[in-house]
Amino acid sequence: MSKGVFSRRSLFALAPLVLAACATQQVGGGPQNATVNRVEAYFHTVNLQDAPFTQIWPNGASGSGLITYRPGYLDMRFTTPHEMELKASERSAVFTDAANGSVTHIGLGHSALGMLLNNPVRLSGPVMVSDVQQQRGLVQISLTRADNPSQGLITLRFRDEQGALSLYDVRILDAQRKLTQIRLD
Repeated sequence: MSKGVFSRRSLFALAPLVLAACATQQVGGGPQNATVNRVEAYFHTVNLQDAPFTQIWPNGASGSGLITYRPGYLDMRFTTPHEMELKASERSAVFTDAANGSVTHIGLGHSALGMLLNNPVRLSGPVMVSDVQQQRGLVQISLTRADNPSQGLITLRFRDEQGALSLYDVRILDAQRKLTQIRLD
């Protein structure tokens, strides 16, 4: 067998893998681009005001309360397991725990959550859409930081009813690969 024939056979055998790799890196073409645009438009107009939520932490513990969100601003007021509050804006967050009186300041410049606190939210440039999934009535989109994907992944799940998106689930995978889930009730 000549070296030239072996190389062509190798290329033909690898072609499906190469095409699959290209397809996963080109999120944003065709129907996926339209979906990304719809999600971005959702974040330009969303205004959650005191919406009930449940959060599940990486250790399996859960809490609940009310969430207020609009582009550039987040306020999560926990009532269970005890009173706590997370207030966040574009670059930073403050977490207050009423049970022990602690106050923690958190920079959001490199966190997954920070991607949703820009005003306006843009799903391009520093934010990279890594996956788009669609099923009848559901849309799921995963985001990471384009300059450092290892800093975390955020996956948003929407109900898609009569062309209107409604966010119902947020999953945040942090840099240590710990998953936090927030369900909007």
